[in-house]
Amino acid sequence: GAIILLMPKKAFVVDDNRSTAESLAKMLTMMDIEVTICLGPREAIQRLSGGVPDFMTLDVNMPGVSGLEVVKYIRRDPRIADMPVIIISSDAQTAEMAKALLAGANVFLPKPVDYERLELAVKDVLGGN
Repeated sequence: GAIILLMPKKAFVVDDNRSTAESLAKMLTMMDIEVTICLGPREAIQRLSGGVPDFMTLDVNMPGVSGLEVVKYIRRDPRIADMPVIIISSDAQTAEMAKALLAGANVFLPKPVDYERLELAVKDVLGGN
């Protein structure tokens, strides 16, 4: 039989806090996902011009540009409009969640993020495969 090599899924982790970004990256790597850390929205948007990951985790509260602005930007760009976005926020109020989902986020994860919930969110956005 043929051996099918599955390409590892790729993700961008966008967070201006390096230690948060690194702990998310570590958890995703344990799920066999190739991670690129972007320390802020500008870096994320620059890197998207070079290639589109399978999904992105995005911190809401970043200096300069909020995560919600980044989601809106992604949804307006036809090349990346379908890319799943997992919004991560320390503000888990219903209003904040609604805002994130209205902006076009696929999943809202409150901080602190644990492995189980992150894995469920990833399976969710990747369609379970």
